Amino acid sequence: MEFVVPALPYAKDALEPVMSSETLEFHYEKHHKGYMTKLKAALEGTPDAAKSLEDVVKTSQGGVFNNAAQVWNHTFWWNSLKPNGGGAPPAGELADLVEKYGGWDKLRADIIAKGGAQFGSGWAWLVLADGELKVVTTANAETPITSDVKPLLTIDVWEHAYYLDHRNARPAFLEAVCDKLLNWDFAAANLKA
Repeated sequence: MEFVVPALPYAKDALEPVMSSETLEFHYEKHHKGYMTKLKAALEGTPDAAKSLEDVVKTSQGGVFNNAAQVWNHTFWWNSLKPNGGGAPPAGELADLVEKYGGWDKLRADIIAKGGAQFGSGWAWLVLADGELKVVTTANAETPITSDVKPLLTIDVWEHAYYLDHRNARPAFLEAVCDKLLNWDFAAANLKA
């Protein structure tokens, strides 16, 4: 299998002012691609090199897992965002699930609270579990694809996602992502997958 970091689904300045082109440059070019470089080096000449990225994440541990999961998580993260996104999801199955959850205001508050409370580095996820939406967090490279839930969206809460633009204000970053960048089309596609 050829392991490559997909191109961003938008220009590097498309998420401004929530995420600057400088942040995207460092985050995508240095962090995301750096994880891929380390993963490819670790897999070279091994049977795992023939697996899909998702299979490597699900079957590996240690450094291979960390790098593979970070590549997968970051690819999912870039697709969880879109310029002029955010706010409540449009009418449809996903909006119905949000209403069942308690409405957009409750979901937004839970994403911000749980993402803001994640100790250290990690991720805030909107997942489907047993037919219901849940907001969960994972530490470091952990990812819901190793469990029995279906990830719909994620927000990166590692410092490199927000430090240049929002300094230490992780909750302000989470608010801005929820209000201006969440890609509900991507979430709806994941719901149907």
